[in-house]
Amino acid sequence: MGVTRHGSGASATLRALGSQIHPVFMLPAVAASAFGAVLASELTPWIAVLHGGIVFCELYTAHVKDGYVDFYLRGEDESHPLTAWGCRLALWGASTLVFIGLAVLATVVDSVAALLALPGWLIAYFHAPQLDTHPVSATVGYPLGISTTILGGYYAQAAALSATPIVYAIVFLVVLSGIKIIDDATDYEYDRSIDKRTVAVVVGHARARRLATVLMALGLAIVIGGSVLTPIVPPSSAVAVFVFAGIAWVAHQRHAELATMILIRGTYVFLALLVAAVWFQPLR
Repeated sequence: MGVTRHGSGASATLRALGSQIHPVFMLPAVAASAFGAVLASELTPWIAVLHGGIVFCELYTAHVKDGYVDFYLRGEDESHPLTAWGCRLALWGASTLVFIGLAVLATVVDSVAALLALPGWLIAYFHAPQLDTHPVSATVGYPLGISTTILGGYYAQAAALSATPIVYAIVFLVVLSGIKIIDDATDYEYDRSIDKRTVAVVVGHARARRLATVLMALGLAIVIGGSVLTPIVPPSSAVAVFVFAGIAWVAHQRHAELATMILIRGTYVFLALLVAAVWFQPLR
């Protein structure tokens, strides 16, 4: 049984398997793992790499499963580079790597570290077709994965949790949920035609956009409030807030598809500035 639907041989197989690596959505998750590690007082690089590798394989699982469901089960996509058997092989391979990584994490840290890394795989595997048909689970699935990744990245280093990673996990859960609402609106017409209940389908375009704006603003407000009222968030984190707010304002003027592209890339900047604020703490 072949792995690829187009071409044959090792190079075609590698291209087909590599096509399921989507950096735009995978980089923030891996970066969130690194961010959680940076928040800890001491950093063990190889454990950070291990946790980031687990997260990468979890996202790969999500993309393969999503593509398999959309093409082979729902008939939404016009084409797919992998055969059905190739999808199953890729799912098995990526999932095996995830659970090997979890076993290593449980051995070198503890079982809680492995349990905090497990939700990423559960969300990835069950996103389609189970979680992506309800407005709540379709919206918070990816953001929740990012949030638990921050917590897991921190715990893998510290073998404990504190208020600091929890606050940042909440921030990204809220901000990314707003972005996800806008992202889902790009498929509004099709989702509506198949009764796929995203937020945009349930409440309409205009209300969905307003809700997304409120969620992003709330997430930014938490950072500002934390930087002013508590020692948890460094004061210089305000720079990240103002930069992302400017990016969000530019995105607000654009249609849903372009707005999503701008906001996703804006999260790279937001996360990078938060990392710099936490790592260097220039105002302390």
